[in-house]
Amino acid sequence: MIGVISDTHGLLRPEAIEALRGSELILHAGDIGDIAVIEALKKVAPVCAVRGNVDTSPWAQAFPATQFYEYSAHSLYMLHNIRELDIDPAAAGACVVVYGHSHKPLIEHKENLLYLNPGSAGPRRFSLPVSVARLWFEAGRPVAEIVELPVS
Repeated sequence: MIGVISDTHGLLRPEAIEALRGSELILHAGDIGDIAVIEALKKVAPVCAVRGNVDTSPWAQAFPATQFYEYSAHSLYMLHNIRELDIDPAAAGACVVVYGHSHKPLIEHKENLLYLNPGSAGPRRFSLPVSVARLWFEAGRPVAEIVELPVS
């Protein structure tokens, strides 16, 4: 299972850590906010991350704006803001596009691709849920679920 998180904005909630526990890999889709978030996630599983629009500090330059990641013969494409998608992910071989930015969790299947936004696991924005996602593969096809975190 892959844990997927985004938009932590420097706040890594214990509920997020618990929801990601057991992941073989964690993907962070940007707006990390603080390198300490990545360091804490690495204690759970290896982390692959991209930087978001708030990740402007010098430490954030170590993270690319977009990234392909190979997982069990599946190609995943990550970026922060889906509006900045400037490639054809399917033509590039991806089967999953992971993104964040909107703080709105979403699982959407389009043209043989799974688009996955885990929502925001950081500070609550408006009345949107605080959430992460889980991603796995069944019979070679990507499957995802949104996990709403029990925070007040």
